[in-house]
Amino acid sequence: MSALAARGIGTRRLDLLPLRIEHAEEMADVLSDPALHTFIGGTPDTPQALRSRYQRITAGSPDPAVSWLNWVIRLRDESCLTGTVQATVSPSGHGTVAEVAWVVGAPWQGRGIAAEAARGLVDWLGRQPVHAVVAHIHPGHRASAAVATAAGLAPTDERHDGEIRWHRSVRR
Repeated sequence: MSALAARGIGTRRLDLLPLRIEHAEEMADVLSDPALHTFIGGTPDTPQALRSRYQRITAGSPDPAVSWLNWVIRLRDESCLTGTVQATVSPSGHGTVAEVAWVVGAPWQGRGIAAEAARGLVDWLGRQPVHAVVAHIHPGHRASAAVATAAGLAPTDERHDGEIRWHRSVRR
């Protein structure tokens, strides 16, 4: 598999923009609510810490067989960033798998932004050399389960670190 690169993705209301280091300051504000860390752990990053993390992420995976793809979610009508989506694409015994995740800042939750962004991401991945899309979701995180469902993923019986593995095959 050759490395994939994040490209801009447009949906009805959103622009998924490839992550840049310059997004760190605005994203630190977007992700500043400690409640966002209920299921993922940790605490909100400072702008400086987020900038350092974005530098590492945008440098790419040290493994040439793995692609780190990261986007910020821009709500077009409000001209502001509202969250992130990401995919880690890697080979597996059953073809190339994209592990996806999303987060939307508290002020924008409940507006369908995460579902729309995840659908846009999964649709884009379906046009790439990807055979399956998976997400790992805490069993108590109903909102994230709804996002996964909207993106066409279904829960499996598999668990990883206490989280449910959701899966969608990409038909070729």
